[in-house]
Formats: sequence, C-alpha cells, structure tokens
Amino acid sequence: MTYPERFSGFQAPSAEQWLDFAQGAWEPRPFGDYDVDIKIECCGVCASDVHTVRGDWGEMPYPLAVGHEVVGSVLRVGPKVTLAKVGQRVGVGAQVYSCLDCRHCKNNNETYCKEQVNAYGSLYPGTDFTTQGGYSSHTRIHEYWVFPIPDNLASSDAAPMMCAGVTVYSPLTRFGAEPGKKVGIVGIGGLGHYAIMFAKALGAEVWAISRSRAKEADAKVMGADGFLSTSEEGWSEPHKMTFDLILSTASSFDGFQLSEYLSLLNVHGRFNLVGVPGGDGLNVSTFSFIENGCSIGASNLGSRREVLEMLDLAAVKGIKSWVKEIPISKEGIQQAIGALEDSSVRYRSCLVGYDEAFGV
Repeated sequence: MTYPERFSGFQAPSAEQWLDFAQGAWEPRPFGDYDVDIKIECCGVCASDVHTVRGDWGEMPYPLAVGHEVVGSVLRVGPKVTLAKVGQRVGVGAQVYSCLDCRHCKNNNETYCKEQVNAYGSLYPGTDFTTQGGYSSHTRIHEYWVFPIPDNLASSDAAPMMCAGVTVYSPLTRFGAEPGKKVGIVGIGGLGHYAIMFAKALGAEVWAISRSRAKEADAKVMGADGFLSTSEEGWSEPHKMTFDLILSTASSFDGFQLSEYLSLLNVHGRFNLVGVPGGDGLNVSTFSFIENGCSIGASNLGSRREVLEMLDLAAVKGIKSWVKEIPISKEGIQQAIGALEDSSVRYRSCLVGYDEAFGV
C-alpha cells in the first residue's frame, strides 16, 4: 500500500458555504506509539455531519472534513499497538480519544470521559491539530478507537454501525432490551432502523412508533412486532403502561407528544433520547412522571466493549444495514446530504469509491 505524507479529503470551507465541499490536504498529527494509520474505504453519512458543518451546534474550525462512520484498511501501526495489525479491515466511529485513566474510562464509560475528542472539528490533545473526519483518504487513530470488522460484514454495512448502530445498541443493552421486555422505537430512519433490528436480535418485543404508516411495511421487515402511528386518534390508549423502554430517534420535536409517550411506560420504565433535533428541545412537566414513576434521559455513543459486542451480534445474526452506496465526490456528498434533509434516504447513505476519488 502507498503511504502518503499528507492526507486529503472533501472539506466544507465555511458555515456560509457548507455545501460547497472541495478537496483539500493536510499534514496529519505526529505519529505516536499507539497510533494506527488507516486507508479509508468507505464512510457513512450522518445527520451530525450536517449539523456540524452548517454551524447548527456552534462555531467550527474550517476547512473541515466531516464523517465519523469509517471502514478501511490498516496501513501502519505504532510500536506499542496490540489491538490492530497491518492489512486488517477496521472501523472507526465518532470518538477518537479519551484519557483511558479516569473512572469513566475504567468502567466502560469512556464515551463520557471529560477529555473525549470527536472525530472531526476538535483539537487533539498535546497538539495543534484539528481532527478531520472520514470524507478523507486516510485517518490516524489511537488503537483503542480502532475496531476489527468481522469477515462476514460488508464494509458499507458496517460503516454506519460505527455511529448510528452503537448509538442505539448501547442504551438498548444498558436499559434492558431482552426477552420478556417490550421496547418501543420512535422514528424509523438512520438510527431507528438499527434500533428495531438490534432490539429484535436481543430478544425483545419490538414496536415501531412513527407519525404515519408510510414505513410500516419496512419496519415489519426489519423485525418490528407491532406498529403505532401517532397521527391516529387514541393511538396510545391500548398500550398505556406496557412498555419497559422507549428509545427516541426522532429528528424533530415539532408536535412531539412527550406526555403521550411517557404514558406508555410501565412503572419505572425509561424514555431514552438518542436523536438530537435542533431547536430548544422539549418542555417537560413533573406531572407526566407521577402516574407511572417513569424516567427520561439521553445517552451518547457507546464503549469499546459495546462496539465489539454490536459488531459480533450483527455478524452472528446476519444484520445488514439498509444502505445506499454513493461514490464520494462533491456531488456525491451533496446527494447524500440532500437525501438526509428531505428524509428520502432509506435508511442510510455510505460514501464509497475512495480509490477513484483520491487516486490512492
């Protein structure tokens, strides 16, 4: 494999021209003892990419390559690396650093480390390097955040699991999606379709919850045992206080009936948010929690252990992403983002054709 001195990628030039991706190049941060260099094969396209380069979540350093659902091949490993080897097919997700020494890192909660670093737009500790994401030819990652991909998972199936997949897998396993439990999944999209498939694979009774029945047939193919449409009068009545866990992947809170969702939960059931819509969030009333003693919370990504468990489950159960492959280019990225914004993607896009785009 050819080893480049500079990495290149498609970068957004500014928040004002965030869709005008152009190829740029940069020197990677200094290579460390525990580092792994990866030649990228493909990268999923996540709504977080859009929110970031558009400036929805605050100012960002430009030019910036986003993308945090990477699969590629290992080119080089540092002298102290034990978790990856040259030639291995690996994945990288939305987190690329934690201190590995705090109590959170030591109890499989490293995604909550106070020093955690995002895959793009963050200053890497001990350097002046701003992390660049997976719309790029290569990436340099600490071995802890590099994950071997099982042989029977296609690269474009595995790539979106590195963020969307583990974001739902973590709360499903932590909050009890298992045989004998009833789990609701709000929203059937990039996150929600994984949530349905993983909850079913974990043995739970799974209900998809959406505004209309437009995706009901898809949800049933994914494994949903039932379907609720929130636009139908009395939709919640037959299921009040019957759900053990509801996972919300909703991309918008417009007209969101939080009190109705909470009324579905069994005593001490949990409503967990993994979708991050823009705007001011939800209005919450204490009275919505009293009748069933339910709780509401949110979660972030997943630990290394959970990523490896998720990939193994997908391999054993034959779980495949509902994914569309799009050759990476300025136009290809714009196409994938357009499908995200008008909700036409079914249900994840993955950028491919990296060799042709970067000539490596």
